[in-house]
Amino acid sequence: MSTHVDIRGFISGPSRQSLIAGLSNRFAIERDRWLLWLPVAMGCGIAIYFAWPADPGLVLPCSLVGVFAVAAVLLRGGARLGAVLVLAMAVGFAASAVRSAYVAAPVILEKKRPLTVQATVERVERYPAGDTRITLRALDLEGFEENATPERIRLRVRTRGEAVEPGNRIEIRAVLMPPPPPVAPGSFDFARKAWFERLGGVGFAVSGATVLAEQPTETGILDGWRLARFRDSLAQRLAKQAPGDGGAVAVALMTGERGLIPEKIVEDLRAAGLAHLLAISGLHIGLMAGLAFFVVRAGLALVPSLALRYPIKKWAAIAAICAAFFYLMVSGGTVPTQRAFAMTLIVLMAVLIDRLAITMRLVAMVAGAMLLLAPESLLNVSFQMSFAAVIALVAVYEHARSHGWLPGRGDGWTRRIGIYFLGVAITSVVAGLATGYFAVVHFNRFANYGLLANMLAVPVMGLWIMPWAMAAFLLLPFGLESWALVPMTAGIELVADIAAWVAAMPGSVGYIAAVPTAATVLITLGSVWLCLWQRAWRLWGMVPIMAGLAWAAASEPPDILIDEQAKLTGIRAADGSLMLNSVRRSSMAVDTWTRRSGQGGALKWAPDDLDGPLSCDASGCLYRAPSGQLAALVRAPDALGEDCARADVVVSAVPVFGRCKGPETVIDRFDLWREGAHALWFTASGVRIETVAQHQGRRPWSRYARRQPEF
Repeated sequence: MSTHVDIRGFISGPSRQSLIAGLSNRFAIERDRWLLWLPVAMGCGIAIYFAWPADPGLVLPCSLVGVFAVAAVLLRGGARLGAVLVLAMAVGFAASAVRSAYVAAPVILEKKRPLTVQATVERVERYPAGDTRITLRALDLEGFEENATPERIRLRVRTRGEAVEPGNRIEIRAVLMPPPPPVAPGSFDFARKAWFERLGGVGFAVSGATVLAEQPTETGILDGWRLARFRDSLAQRLAKQAPGDGGAVAVALMTGERGLIPEKIVEDLRAAGLAHLLAISGLHIGLMAGLAFFVVRAGLALVPSLALRYPIKKWAAIAAICAAFFYLMVSGGTVPTQRAFAMTLIVLMAVLIDRLAITMRLVAMVAGAMLLLAPESLLNVSFQMSFAAVIALVAVYEHARSHGWLPGRGDGWTRRIGIYFLGVAITSVVAGLATGYFAVVHFNRFANYGLLANMLAVPVMGLWIMPWAMAAFLLLPFGLESWALVPMTAGIELVADIAAWVAAMPGSVGYIAAVPTAATVLITLGSVWLCLWQRAWRLWGMVPIMAGLAWAAASEPPDILIDEQAKLTGIRAADGSLMLNSVRRSSMAVDTWTRRSGQGGALKWAPDDLDGPLSCDASGCLYRAPSGQLAALVRAPDALGEDCARADVVVSAVPVFGRCKGPETVIDRFDLWREGAHALWFTASGVRIETVAQHQGRRPWSRYARRQPEF
C-alpha cells in the first residue's frame, strides 16, 4: 500500500478526519525516526523534575514509571506510542529523583568561624596571582559530627611558599560557608551544581597548609589521586617549558587546568566567540582521536604487506580510542569531556563493526545514556550547546547526503576541495546558529563577528595546535616536549591575536536581557522538531521557534532588584538601564545583575538626581516606576511611617514587624532572609514578584527551603 500523502489536499482539507489522517500518514512515513524522540521525552521529564515546586521524593516518580510501563504493555496502536513517550518522561523524572537522592550528602548550613580542617587533597587549581583553589575530601572538621560532615569542600588558599599535591593529607584553618545560592531569581544556581558534585561547603584559608602525610593511607580514600597528582605535576612541568600567555593556554589544552590563563585572553576569546576553544570538549577529543586515526592508518598504509592483508582501518580506530581515552584521563575527565569521549567512542566502534559512524540515532543513544546517568547535565550549558551543535550538524549532513550534495568517489579533486571549504563555512554557520541562542541564554552576550573569528581560528586549532599537542604528549617520556611546545604556543598566540583583533572591532559584543524559561522551552522544542524529522512537516518547528523568539523579545527586565542582605539594590532607569546603589559591594551580584539586564557594564545611580525616577536621602529612596507606582526603599526605621503612608510598594532593609499596613506590597529584611534576592516588575495590574526561593523550589540544595516555616 502506498503511503504517499497529498500535501495540498491535507492543507486544504477542512474536515477533522482529513487532519488526523494527514498527521497519521506523515507520522507513519517517518517511522524510523520515532526512536529519536525517547531522549527528548526523557529530557522533558528531567525538566519537569527540576521545575517541580518541591522535592517529590522517590515514591511518586517510581510509581509513575510502573504505571506507564504497564500501560505501554497493555495498550495498542497510537495509545501505546503515547504511553511509551510518557513512560520515557517518567523515566527522566524518576532518574532525576534517584540521582538527587544518591548524591545526597551533608551541607554546611551557615557561615563558620575559622576552624581546623584535616582533609585529603583531591584537586589543586593554581592561579596567576599566587592563589590556589583546593578541593578536599575525607574531611575531619573541628566541631562537626561525622554525620554532619560534608563529602567535599573547596577552599581558596593564598600560598606562602608551601606546596600541596593531590593525595596529601593536610591540616589547615579556614572559614567555611554554604554553597552560595543564585544572586538573582533565575540566574545560575551554584548550590544546585554543588549538590550534585557532593560539594558541601566553600570558603577560604586563614593559615598555611601543613602536610601531615604525602599520600592517603586509608583504603579506598581518594580513588584516582595518583592520576590527579600526575596531572598537577604535568601542568607545572608544561608551564615551565612553555612560559607566557601562550604557554598558559597550552597547559589548559593539554591538562584542562585553565587557572593560569590571563583574564585578558579569556575576555578576548569570549568577545570573539572563541571561548569554546578553551573548554576541552568534542572539538578537542575529536581532533585528538582523528589525528591518531589518520597517523596510524597512514603509517600502516606505507607497509603494503599490512595494508593488503589486514584491516588497518580498524587498527587505526583502536589506536584512536586509546588516544582519546588517554586525553580524557590527562585532561581531568570533566563531564563535558566524558560526554565527548562517549560520542567519539561510539563513532569509532561503528568503524570497527563497519557501520555508518555519524547518525542521528548515535546522537540519541549518547544523549539518552548521559541523561539517564547524570540528569542534572540537562541544565548545564555545555550539554545544551554541544548537543545543539551536533544535532543541527547531523541534520544538515543527512539532508545534504540525501540530496547528493556530498562528494562521491567519482568526483574530481577540484569539486572535492570546493565542497570541503564550503562545508567548513556551513559547519561554522550551523554550529554558530545552533549554539548561539544557548550562549545568549546563559551568558546574555553574543559575538557579532563569531563566524569570522571561528573561520580564522578553528583551522589553526585543528591543523596546527592540536597536532603539536599530540606530538608534545609523545615526546614527554623523552623529555623533549619543548620541541613541540614552541610551535604549539606560536599557533596559540596567533589565535590570541585573532581573538584580540576581532574583539577590538566596533560592536563586537552584543548584550541581551535574560530570556524567560518558557521562551527557551518553545525554541528548543521547535528546533528539535526541525532537526529530527526529515519530511516537509519539519518546517512546522518554525512556529514554536518564532513564538519563543517573540516571547523573548517582548520580555522586560525587572524594575527593582534587591539582594538577600538588602545591601545591593538596582532600579530600572527611564532609558531602561539598570542603576545600582553600589558597583563594588558584591562583584558576583553586580556582574550577574548587569549582564542579565542586557548591559555591558555596571552603572551607579545618582542619588541627587531629583528630576529622574529616583530621589534619595539618608533614610532611603523613592522610586517612581514607568507605570506610575511609587516604591519606597527604606534604610532606616524612622522612615517607615511616612513611606508606608504614600508608597504602593515598600522594600525595607530593616524588619517591619507589621508596622506597614498601607502599601500593596511590603518586603522587609525577614522576607529577604527567608526567600533570597527579589525581583519586582510594575505593571498596570499590580506588582509581580519573583524570588530565588521560588525558582529553587523546596529542594535539599536550597538554604531557603530550610527557612520556610512550613517546610
